[in-house]
Amino acid sequence: MASIGFVAKQEDGSYKGRLTTLSVDCDIKLAKNTQKTKVEHPDFRILGRKDPRSTPVEIGAAWVRTNREGDEYVSVSISAPEIGRRIYANLGKAPGQDDPDVYALIWNDEAAAAPPVAATGSDNGW
Repeated sequence: MASIGFVAKQEDGSYKGRLTTLSVDCDIKLAKNTQKTKVEHPDFRILGRKDPRSTPVEIGAAWVRTNREGDEYVSVSISAPEIGRRIYANLGKAPGQDDPDVYALIWNDEAAAAPPVAATGSDNGW
């Protein structure tokens, strides 16, 4: 599992940190969704910006989920033109980190977990 960034939980329940991949390097904030009215709505809006002087833009959303053991975790979905495809990740304990409020953004490669696409029987000329 690859770490694509880190965030720290803030006193107000939001998270601030950095998203870092080969093509993207920006500050991010998981801001509480104060307009959530349905259970399906995200718990957080994800905002990104290249530097402290730039205007943040919305690049994704996150939901608080519960695993089979009953523990809560944060599931993240990020999309922007620079990324090329949607990124899925979870917040997890950062390796070697003693601070309980610091989390790694752990990439969840949905494509690798998906079953292979069945062949159609046509090679389309290849």
